[in-house]
Amino acid sequence: MLRVLGIAAALLAGGWQSAPAETIDVTGAWTVTITMAQGQASGLAILSQDGKTVTGMIGPAETDMMPADGTVSGDQVVLTTRPRAGRTAAFAKCEVRVAGDRMTGTVDGGKGKIEFVKRKRT
Repeated sequence: MLRVLGIAAALLAGGWQSAPAETIDVTGAWTVTITMAQGQASGLAILSQDGKTVTGMIGPAETDMMPADGTVSGDQVVLTTRPRAGRTAAFAKCEVRVAGDRMTGTVDGGKGKIEFVKRKRT
């Protein structure tokens, strides 16, 4: 019993440390592929992250983009688009999980799938 208490005291005193959580940073340019029942669409996202806040632009081409913003929580990112007046977006909201240079998830509550692949710097 004393041995168990001694180990517990050592752990509480900081003798044991857990591995640090991986920090997610989605800053950069991403190739985007959206798959829905109507077909597939591709585009580009340029994102910037400050803490848990994500801002950026997303669209079918660099010359045809709309604002997007979102939040990061753990390895999850939620992005919403803000189409300009008279415009539509391929999705209003997506929820993705980050794994390295990929983010995968769903759009608009499960109406389709979305994949982001980080572009390599050239």
